[in-house]
Amino acid sequence: MSLISALANVHSKGQFGDHEGKNDNNLLKIFEIKNLLIVQIAQYKNSTVSFENIDIDGLRLKDKPLNVSNNNDTRILWNGPKNWLLVSTKNDLLKNISQNFKETDFAVTNLSHSRAIIQIEGQDSKEVLKKGCPFDFNNLEKNNSINSIYNGIAITIDMLEDNPTKVRLFALRSFGESLYHSITDASLEFGYKSI
Repeated sequence: MSLISALANVHSKGQFGDHEGKNDNNLLKIFEIKNLLIVQIAQYKNSTVSFENIDIDGLRLKDKPLNVSNNNDTRILWNGPKNWLLVSTKNDLLKNISQNFKETDFAVTNLSHSRAIIQIEGQDSKEVLKKGCPFDFNNLEKNNSINSIYNGIAITIDMLEDNPTKVRLFALRSFGESLYHSITDASLEFGYKSI
């Protein structure tokens, strides 16, 4: 079975917006990210099991707002109290996760094919986000994540780097094209390269 990209019908490669006469390195870069393992892990309210000692790809779950635990392959985003979103390039981690989290204490849900993922890189990335999201992006730092909206679309924002700014946006697959149009429209003013 072949995977059809969430943005296959809208993501076009090239340069767009106010890009003429600008250095390629100063343009925003917009990517669609594909083939990641995305798993939601939620601990049941009546569970008494400690999650601090559970190891996933060398990382531990932290119940701290905005926090992202990460290594080169895996990121664990705090998604709410006792609720995390695991994102990894290692698709075989799902077996490990299923073994470490007992069904009586945790809900583990594979969301890999239900999300559209857009990555924005460049010095004006936060300015693009400010156009459609009410969050104060001046306080968002590397390895922070938030849940918010962008032009009415529910999104999760993961701050990968802060110099230069690199963020990933996760939205429901069914809203992926609308989010993509909103992000690229907001990027026209700065000029962007779609990769």
